[in-house]
Amino acid sequence: MAGLIDKAKEFLAEKVADMEKPTATVKNVDLKDVSRDCITYKADVNVSNPYRTPIPICEISYTFKSAGRVIAEGTIPDPGSLKANDDTMLDVGVKVPHSVLVSLGKDIGADWDIDYELDIILTVDLPIFGNFSIPVNSKGEIKLPTLSSLFGS
Repeated sequence: MAGLIDKAKEFLAEKVADMEKPTATVKNVDLKDVSRDCITYKADVNVSNPYRTPIPICEISYTFKSAGRVIAEGTIPDPGSLKANDDTMLDVGVKVPHSVLVSLGKDIGADWDIDYELDIILTVDLPIFGNFSIPVNSKGEIKLPTLSSLFGS
């Protein structure tokens, strides 16, 4: 009897491992807003849901790195759900304090951009399986706004 249960568990584990799962990619990272406190960057994350039912997103966690160190991190709780059997575009706002940008002066001064690495973890609630994490990574550079672009000259 124990052998039969072990074979059933093994069969189920193989089937679950072969199931299609949601996937995500970062399409673009760009400047969203400049305020007195921080600069907000926007990451456009495309998530593909292969299931016939919408999937709730529990949270989105992000870590934004530049020059080998973390310059911003945060969590966006309960950002909605993924469309059924379709792609969903998520807008992940990353807030970077001005004080951190000043400390990156060497990198910024060379070419007026920030070389970055963005790690995002989407946690979704899959029926039967529970919470499932979808890791997404993006590397690139973001041009910083000039004074003329901020003040409209």
